[in-house]
Amino acid sequence: MTNLSPTGRRPAVMLALATLGFAVNFWAWALLSPLGPRFKESLGLSAAQQALLVAVPVIVGSLGRIPVGALTDRFGGRVMFPLISAVTIVPVLFIGVAGQTSFAALLAGGFFLGIGGTVFAVGVPFVNAWFPPHRRGFAVGVFGAGMGGTAISALTTVSLVRTGGAATPFLITAAVLACYAAVAWLVLRDAPGRTVATEPLAARMAATLRLPITWQACVLYAVAFGGYVAFSVYLPAYLQTGYGLEQADAANRMAGFVVLAVLLRPIGGWLSDRVGPVPVLAGGFAVIAVMAGVQALTPGLMPLGTIAFLTMAAALGAGSGATFALVAQVAPADKVGSVTGLVGAAGGLGGFVPPLLMGFVYGELGSYGLGLALLAVTAVITLALTVTVIRTAATRRTAELPVG
Repeated sequence: MTNLSPTGRRPAVMLALATLGFAVNFWAWALLSPLGPRFKESLGLSAAQQALLVAVPVIVGSLGRIPVGALTDRFGGRVMFPLISAVTIVPVLFIGVAGQTSFAALLAGGFFLGIGGTVFAVGVPFVNAWFPPHRRGFAVGVFGAGMGGTAISALTTVSLVRTGGAATPFLITAAVLACYAAVAWLVLRDAPGRTVATEPLAARMAATLRLPITWQACVLYAVAFGGYVAFSVYLPAYLQTGYGLEQADAANRMAGFVVLAVLLRPIGGWLSDRVGPVPVLAGGFAVIAVMAGVQALTPGLMPLGTIAFLTMAAALGAGSGATFALVAQVAPADKVGSVTGLVGAAGGLGGFVPPLLMGFVYGELGSYGLGLALLAVTAVITLALTVTVIRTAATRRTAELPVG
């Protein structure tokens, strides 16, 4: 019989493979972003076209999590992990071999490249089923650290193009995806006793939409993970414009922000296992509110501005981990994938509004202060929601769950 005890090796192996799959697919999902300036120059794209090219995979990957999460509730991660990985190979190869000759071809390839971004909605229910309730926060947090796969793309894509040609990063990524899909098919197994959804897809989605945890977690993740996405996209521009940093220096500081947020995600899950997700979320949003308020005053970058941004990175990462610890604790077992899909979509889309708002505010006022002040206000509102409505609902739902 499979060992599901805290010391059993099988859950750890499944968690490691799921995290690897998340990282590999996110690597593929983010391939176009580092090459945006190159495509702008080679194809004569406008700034709007370049932005659209980068945004399309993100939008598709975010919204695609909704049906993929529901499908995972039905078919399990053992099927969905290799399936998503294998399907993602097609647009990766298309872009690498034939899709870089026109804007239309890149858009088409980018649209289907978004499939790789849906893998998040596969991993959360898969990992959730392998671990007992008191360890799910940490386990899902470790899985969530696979979002660092985007950093692989950011660090390697441009250099691989320079050294090996335009197709090189795509061919390498396709090969890695193929290897992972094969290993996942041979090794991954769904947890014994996994709750399998049997209702039709439309009925399950309708039921998921009626769950309070769905909308509550959507708000939490839109602020926590959406804030992380927004800063990882916009922070270099902010540092260059607001503080006059060189491009390389701004990019390095952004990398530090991303790494810290990724590392704090499993820690947020681990803390949620010990003190509960609600206190971790409340603490995270309180920190974000204070640090965003400090940064709204545009202090000097050293040391106060750096401290503010790194502290926000830690809080956003921990809050992202705690959100899915809450989902694992509160959502019905047969709807974890469906809830994850909707919440994941909210988080991905939540990252689009702040950069647009920051750019608009700076264009109108010549300062980012108001934009950061609005982030502080948003964090305060989310904090209030967390310590009232969400705390009450989580306490009630936990009391209703069977022990074990």
